[in-house]
Amino acid sequence: MGKKIYRLDNGTLAGVCGGLGEFFNIDPNIIRLIWAISSIVGGLGVFAYIVAALVLPKKSTVRWD
Repeated sequence: MGKKIYRLDNGTLAGVCGGLGEFFNIDPNIIRLIWAISSIVGGLGVFAYIVAALVLPKKSTVRWD
């Protein structure tokens, strides 16, 4: 079974950047930087973030050991 994209439930705004960073195995701050630049340049980043926050399922980062 392949990897799935989730939003992380870790106290951030909606967890989209953290989930994308985990999926692509890169630092979430790089995703946040790309999001900020795309938001400033044309506003597409804000729209894409809202859509991703509504569409992607949540993945809890809480461990129940």
